[in-house]
Amino acid sequence: MSGKHVAVLLGGFSSERPVSLSSGEACATALEGEGFRVTRVDVDRNVAATLSALRPDVAFNALHGPYGEDGTIQGVLEYLEIPYTHSGVLASSLAMNKSQAKKVAAAAGIPVAVEKVLNRFDIGNEHPLAPPYVVKPVSEGSSFGVVMVKEDQSHPPQILGSSEWRYGDSVMVERYIHGREFTCGVMNGEALAVTEVIPLGHGFYDYDAKYAKGGSKHVIPAEISPKIYQKIQSLAVMAHQVIGCRGVSRSDFRYDDRFSEEGELIWLEINTQPGMTPTSLVPEMAAYAGQSFGEFVRWMVEDASCSR
Repeated sequence: MSGKHVAVLLGGFSSERPVSLSSGEACATALEGEGFRVTRVDVDRNVAATLSALRPDVAFNALHGPYGEDGTIQGVLEYLEIPYTHSGVLASSLAMNKSQAKKVAAAAGIPVAVEKVLNRFDIGNEHPLAPPYVVKPVSEGSSFGVVMVKEDQSHPPQILGSSEWRYGDSVMVERYIHGREFTCGVMNGEALAVTEVIPLGHGFYDYDAKYAKGGSKHVIPAEISPKIYQKIQSLAVMAHQVIGCRGVSRSDFRYDDRFSEEGELIWLEINTQPGMTPTSLVPEMAAYAGQSFGEFVRWMVEDASCSR
């Protein structure tokens, strides 16, 4: 496919715009190095007209968050009959809604944490779950809007009822899972390596831990028993399949082994548009498997299609 015209969709107008700009630029540069003709498209409300005029052979979706990761841009690309990377309309929409994705995963036997979906204004001054718990926007990424409620906190986080909250009125309140954080990518239906993520100087794997240089330590392959390692890989592939993902995805897990050797392994969510920044996890997993970054993004372009 060398010489083919690839439109790299980046930027957009979600909270994750800076992440997308970084991901998109890295991918565009790598694709140029692989011999593709690349146009960088900073996505705005006129993206359909822009793409209609460009008529690229493939759209490389490097968007993150609402409109880029939730099935919206995928629907536009289907309508324009432009082959694109990553997951299709249904899988993207489902995975972006954390609560609905958990219901599908749980029905397939994937272990998930107890949760409630509530309107943020209905939470009031009483805890909706016994602390500790986590409050997450139902449809956001990069840990935007995630609030940790500790055991000794006397009331729910006040930010939920304030005008400063910018992540929608629907929130998921989820039981906090103690322990270690693991993540596993899936490429072409097969599990990549398992990585342990250790935030440095952060209470959890928040935005800064994910994207700031030195914000976290990535241990690949994760130093964990072979049984749990393989179970994480198996569950990541299962989630990829039952959600209906295509191309590349990444599932996140928590593992609590305080009380037994078997421990408690909980699937948190699946990401259909994993980050492609210099500190991102899935490119590291691909590199561990022997693929250069250029080879990795080339495969995604070659895998592109409509009706995903």
